[in-house]
Amino acid sequence: MEYTHLGRSGLRVSRLCLGTMNFGVHTEEAEAHRILDAALEAGINFVDTADLYGWPEQPGLTETVIGNWLARGGGRRERVVLATKVYSDMGDRPNEGGLSALHIRRAVDASLRRLRTDHIDLYQMHHVDRETPWEEIWQAMEVLVAQGKITYVGSSNFAGWHLAQAQESARARHFLGLVSEQSHYNLLERTVELEVVPAARRYGIGLLPWSPLHSGLLGGVLHEERRGIRRTVARAAAALRTRRAQIQEYEDFAADLGQEPGHVALAWLLANPAVTAPVVGPRTLEQLHSAVAALDVTLEPKALTRLDEIFPGHRPAPEDYAW
Repeated sequence: MEYTHLGRSGLRVSRLCLGTMNFGVHTEEAEAHRILDAALEAGINFVDTADLYGWPEQPGLTETVIGNWLARGGGRRERVVLATKVYSDMGDRPNEGGLSALHIRRAVDASLRRLRTDHIDLYQMHHVDRETPWEEIWQAMEVLVAQGKITYVGSSNFAGWHLAQAQESARARHFLGLVSEQSHYNLLERTVELEVVPAARRYGIGLLPWSPLHSGLLGGVLHEERRGIRRTVARAAAALRTRRAQIQEYEDFAADLGQEPGHVALAWLLANPAVTAPVVGPRTLEQLHSAVAALDVTLEPKALTRLDEIFPGHRPAPEDYAW
């Protein structure tokens, strides 16, 4: 396993981040614990979750599953860089969502109880809160750092100008600010190249792409379809209908390289200097092992160029659309 710094911080994390959104929902707890153990054995030290996971039936369920795993001991907590998120509505009453100081304080304590730990290594804002001033957000985060409840702060689903706004506000307070941003980024979805990626690089924010296989569309979906395996989720089904020819061209190119399509998709992200670690969300041990195998794939410049031809990306704004 290779390790790198998370953004401009001194924290070292594995080049793959274990996403856990399926745990407790699509993956039973015993299997989730086997996946977590196997990830540690493979050298993955970066585990990501969110207070919302388990939604809609049981928000918080995934954190509970992870907390039960950490409580088994054996150095699990010490070996893991633990990340979770705050923002989503966790109930129907006022102040049970967003990034107010009150909700942040309550949410972190609830996450700590479910995770059965005394600190969170990376506390991420799951979405931007346009109704709460940055002075309030950063003051709340500073208190949590001082209390030892969190160590670093990250974001998720921020626009490029949100990253700039957050960092400049933190700079004025002499606070470290954001060290990471989780964004929807893969060969099929490259919008973040316009402004999020340039902003992240300018401010030393590590990029953690979520859905690196675009809900399975980059994992050999057409090959599986021909074998009679249909696992495309609803949100990906429409994209498959409109981009079938493009995905077929991609799978053919992966075959020419002698590689699995999913390995190529992850290797493409790992070749980007802005990317710290793709967030892989296995439902099974087999899927975890497949993701780890992608670390052995290196794409030559010619292959990267061909992938850009199949899935055209973006130049940084404004050059992408103006002179």
